[in-house]
Amino acid sequence: MEQLLQVNNLRIKFCHDNEWTEAVHGINFDVFRGKTLGIVGESGSGKSVSCLAVMKLLDEKQCHIDADNISLEGNDISKYNDHEMSEIRGKRIAMIFQEPMTSLNPVLRCGFQVMETILTHEKIDNEKAKQRVIHLFEKVRLPRPATIFNSYPHELSGGQKQRVMIAMALACNPQILIADEPTTALDVTIQKEILALLRDLQKDNDMGMIFITHDLGVVAEIADYVTVMHNGTIVEHGTISEILQNPKEPYTKGLLACRPTVDIRLRHLPTVKEYLDGIWKDERQVIENLSISSQERTERLRKIYSQKPLLKIEHLSKWYPIRKGLFNRTTDYVKAVDDVCFDLYPGETLGLVGESGCGKTTLGRTILRLIEPTSGKIIFNNIDVTALNSKELRHFRKQAQIVFQDPYSSLNPFMTIGDAIAEPIMIHRPELDAFKRRDMVFELLEKVGLKDEHYKRYPHEFSGGQRQRICIARALAVNPKMIICDESVSALDVSVQAQVLNLLNELKNNMGFTYIFISHDLSVVRFMSDRILVMYNGKPVELNDADKVFNEPEKEYTKKLISALPGIKDRKTMS
Repeated sequence: MEQLLQVNNLRIKFCHDNEWTEAVHGINFDVFRGKTLGIVGESGSGKSVSCLAVMKLLDEKQCHIDADNISLEGNDISKYNDHEMSEIRGKRIAMIFQEPMTSLNPVLRCGFQVMETILTHEKIDNEKAKQRVIHLFEKVRLPRPATIFNSYPHELSGGQKQRVMIAMALACNPQILIADEPTTALDVTIQKEILALLRDLQKDNDMGMIFITHDLGVVAEIADYVTVMHNGTIVEHGTISEILQNPKEPYTKGLLACRPTVDIRLRHLPTVKEYLDGIWKDERQVIENLSISSQERTERLRKIYSQKPLLKIEHLSKWYPIRKGLFNRTTDYVKAVDDVCFDLYPGETLGLVGESGCGKTTLGRTILRLIEPTSGKIIFNNIDVTALNSKELRHFRKQAQIVFQDPYSSLNPFMTIGDAIAEPIMIHRPELDAFKRRDMVFELLEKVGLKDEHYKRYPHEFSGGQRQRICIARALAVNPKMIICDESVSALDVSVQAQVLNLLNELKNNMGFTYIFISHDLSVVRFMSDRILVMYNGKPVELNDADKVFNEPEKEYTKKLISALPGIKDRKTMS
């Protein structure tokens, strides 16, 4: 195999409060032509910063990079200055960043941004550069390439923006492509398409590739070799089959185990910490101790469905008018939610799945009347929510809460988390004084696994998983009967995701909550749900027991979603 990149003894230090802390501790890795190296690990393990360091994209004022050598086709680029590196970036090594919306300039057309890369490295005229961009857009399978060339990022879907980023990375035919979590926020069908696209492009261009992810299920679909990172060190390295079928280290076993599977139903997801603490040693032990028997599940469902429904959705629709012409006349409608009907029972978790744009989030927000419905009824606890005035709605929202996808944007950065959690208590229970509110907040922090000392801290001082726990605590503050979880774990790495999912289930079992769990991740939905509602283009496609949806799907669309799940192929045991 031809070696393209060799990294020897890479060390990275960051400066905080005039103190230097080493974040990456002398790691080594190689990239070969036509092969993919998967780098996996939790957030903060050093995956992304190591690749950013190779490309010298870290702030030198806050960071110090040291390596014996970083050899690109025999040349030590660790000694290159900014000008020399600018000749390499985009031309010989290119990177696809995790979040395309923040990586693309919102005020520049997509085609022009890709053209910039070409014009920086090659002396060709604008027209030839434009034609190359349109050809690249065709290559990455974007629809209507000429139209997208003139489109702004906000006019594209998440999958389309990611394809634009891939086209930009490939603009100058690099030898090495670094893909940093390129599919994390995408639904399963788009994710499958992006992974297939990257494989095809790699084969066509004979590139070496580094694929960074926290999900071993995803890396199984694309990588030849896997490097597992933890706390800035490499804990395990091997071929994809060696790592997935016979992992040696407890940390790797934990990463494999904490991702929900579609074939085994567990009452609790094993976490990485539990593996590191020696609680679990292999998959067989996990199954013996944590699996739910069919008899146990049948009895639980019998109790749930012997009750009267807590929520009845009757022919609920939300249509948005399309207006055109001089007089802004309505010419058609976008049917975001179209004639949806279902019942939700106390103590039940209803999973809501479908591709991006199918109406999942709109349905959840319409149920809470955060969005006003076009037609239909929402009957909650025998009350018609659609008929409530603003004062009555306040009482309803005390009983029905929502946990949003992005915990950071849903928390006020200028409020301490104590005040953020106390705010709904002040609104819905004004009779309580400040001392009682504070005691309630302390109790809520304890329930979600946080400490009293966190009370006076601000959102930016917490990790993503901790912020999501804060949002859950805030939702619990008014003791609701129903909670809508809207993609509430999709942005978290698999280990933190497992912790939050376990927390939600514990709260449900201890406090009797009813959930509507919205997600594009079918394996997560399977773990959480009693029943699953599949949606497509605003319409309900299939509603059934969660196990039956996975084992005996009735509709072709449901089969398509399940087949798109990234899996660990031919995996034996983790022992």
